[in-house]
Amino acid sequence: MNETNDRPAAGVEPPAEEKAQTAPGQPAPQGGLPENSAEAEKAPAAEGRAQTVPAAAGESARPSVAASVSVDEPDLRYKNGREVAKGGLLGFFIGLAVIVPGVSGSTVAIIFRLYHKLLYALGNILRRFQKCVRFLLPVALGLLVGFVLGFLAIQRLLDVSPFAVVGLFAGLMLGAFPAVYDEVRTEKKTAPRVALFALGLAVPVVISLVSTLAAGGERALEGLQWYHYLLFLVLGYAVAVTQVVPGLSATALLMMFGYFQPLMDSVHLSYWRQNPAVFAVYACLVVGFVVGLVSFSKLLTKLFARCRGTAFFAIVGLSLGSVVTMFFNPDIFAVYTAWADGAAFALDLSLGIALFFVGAVLSYLFVRYERKKSVPRL
Repeated sequence: MNETNDRPAAGVEPPAEEKAQTAPGQPAPQGGLPENSAEAEKAPAAEGRAQTVPAAAGESARPSVAASVSVDEPDLRYKNGREVAKGGLLGFFIGLAVIVPGVSGSTVAIIFRLYHKLLYALGNILRRFQKCVRFLLPVALGLLVGFVLGFLAIQRLLDVSPFAVVGLFAGLMLGAFPAVYDEVRTEKKTAPRVALFALGLAVPVVISLVSTLAAGGERALEGLQWYHYLLFLVLGYAVAVTQVVPGLSATALLMMFGYFQPLMDSVHLSYWRQNPAVFAVYACLVVGFVVGLVSFSKLLTKLFARCRGTAFFAIVGLSLGSVVTMFFNPDIFAVYTAWADGAAFALDLSLGIALFFVGAVLSYLFVRYERKKSVPRL
């Protein structure tokens, strides 16, 4: 056959196989990748691996930095002021989570469709520093506001009417639960997955029970030995885990070890003057917290990349269990004990029930709004 016959006639569409061939100036496809696009979409990309975007015809075949894009890297840019405000509100709830037992900032991240971005930004802050910091800055500012407001206002409201405050936040968390359940709604309910759900449900309940019934009382922050500072490093890491895993409560965890109220009481100028060594405790907690955020977020990112659907069954259980524990923790148990001893409770109880339903309705309406505005997946 001559050369002329090898060429397609003018106006005739070339076969699909020839279309798939590399155009002049384009990099050749890597060996070992799936040949068709459907298989290529199913093939998981390794964490941090970049794929080269083919250049247009006539462009240099040399891959550029702009042409290398990580397959699993989410878009961390805020497109408008509404998204920036959403990031700040996420941080606000993360800050509140340190004060109010059962509040989960990660659950709010799922509602806002920011959970995957939050995990990626925390886990890759050293590797993608500029992009990650830009995303995390509004979250960090909101966290600071939430923590300060929670410490100055919410903590005092808890002293005045604890059941009412807990009722409001429990309603908010319960109303947000459908957003978490959306992640497994269409997943197959196998026995191992149901077991993971049950395990996730049990974890916060067990932590709450231990912190309420089996804790050894409050522990002092004075006269510490060297091994206590190692404990605070571990505690800081554990608190970080509660911030990225929906359904876990930093407050309940610290209560379980007897350090929640001592840490709250230590944030005072007179205490700092009398016991300046407490700053070493703060430093250990912060170091453990930062290491925990970065390392555990990266671990969760890899876990979700491999078995997202299965892992979310545990998260659904954790989220539901956290709502239960808001009504059973050391602070609320003290309220129940006071009621049993004859303290007036009618107003606090009725107000708490009313705020619970108000919070649940408002939160669920917001979830429905986000469903209409957002894509189904994170």
